Parts: sequence; structure tokens; C-alpha cells
Amino acid sequence: MSPQNLALHIAAARERIAQAATGAGRSAQSVTLLAVSKAQPLPVLEMAADLGLREFGESYLGEALAKIAALQDRGLSWHFVGRIQANKTRPIAQACAWVHALDRLKIAERLSAQRPYHAPPLNVCLQVNIGGEASKGGVAPQELATLVPAIGALPRLKLRGLMCLPPPETDPARQRHWFAQLRLLKDELNAGGARLDTLSMGMSDDFEAAIAEGSTIVRLGTVLFGPRPVQ
Repeated sequence: MSPQNLALHIAAARERIAQAATGAGRSAQSVTLLAVSKAQPLPVLEMAADLGLREFGESYLGEALAKIAALQDRGLSWHFVGRIQANKTRPIAQACAWVHALDRLKIAERLSAQRPYHAPPLNVCLQVNIGGEASKGGVAPQELATLVPAIGALPRLKLRGLMCLPPPETDPARQRHWFAQLRLLKDELNAGGARLDTLSMGMSDDFEAAIAEGSTIVRLGTVLFGPRPVQ
């Protein structure tokens, strides 16, 4: 992808985010654009950083660590958005600023224990299996009442909020239905004493519906970079 095309894609995505936020009575600044850059080559990330993107999401650990090392002087913030295996928590705890798909207390405990003490607490979101789909990770909504305080008590983590990968929908009203469920769960937890400020929800096909329901981080790949390169 040329720098000119990437610049156009980024500008178009930012405009759509701004319009969706305005339509929901919110400011565009209340929504963070997370560029999901997994499988994208390093030169594309360099162009994206040159064009002002600062938040990048990766799912594959080896690829993520190589990119983080190569771009370490760019002032970027790295988010791990894939499912985490127990034997891979240490490098994630050391290299990333955010984890979006946390779904087990064991993984949270390992991340907390392995987070360097010179670094700020690791920001984490609990993934909720909002549609009850067997093919997807995430905790069941009814597990949150016990899991949220347990993770919130871990000293080297900062539990920021909830994340979801809802069932695919093409109808905006149906898209909003699932995102509204996650927003209500966040509201219920906060009413019970939690201090969650983040909803990581919405991707390239549904991020406007997510913003309408309160998303604070949209995870965009295809609308920025085009189809993912074949591995």
C-alpha cells in the first residue's frame, strides 16, 4: 500500500469515527483508534506511524515482539488482542501496554507477577463471550461478578474494562444489540463498585454501531490496511 492510499484510509476512518461519535452525542476524542496490524509488514506500520497512528494491536507473539523491537523509538503503544497461552505471558507482560482478550484468572495472575516493576501497571480488558458462542473465547457474563474483583485486586494490572467479539451481524440494529449488552454489563459492574472506563468493541464491519453504544476503543484492520496479506 502506498503512503497516499494509507493516508486516505486513515483519514476516512477517522471521519467515520467522528461522525458516529457526534451522532451519539460524544466527542471523537472519546474513541481511540486501535490499528490492528497483525500480518501487516513492518514498512506499512512505519508508514502508519509516520501518518500519526500511535496505538497498534497484534495477535501473534513472535510477530508482535519483532515489530515492537523494530519500532521501539517511535513512542507507540502496543496492545495484545489475541488469546494468551499461559507459557507466553512473560513477554506480553514485559512488552505491551494493553491486553484485550483476558479470560482466565490464571493468565491474569501470571501477567501481574511478570509485569516489570519499573513499568506502569498493565492495562487489561476482560473478554466477554457476549453471544455464548462455543467457537469464541471469553468469559460468560455471569462469571464477571467474581472475576472482576479478583483481577482488580492484582497489584501489577489495571482492569480497565470489557471487550467482546459479538456474533457477526449485517443489520446495524442487531450489531447494536450485542454492543448494548456489553455496555449494560459494564454499567452493572460499576454500580457494584467497579471502576471500569473502557469498552473495547467494534471492528471494521461494525465499529459505528459500537460507538453508538459507548465503545471507547475500536479495533480496525481492514478499513485501514485493506485485506490482510496471505501468510
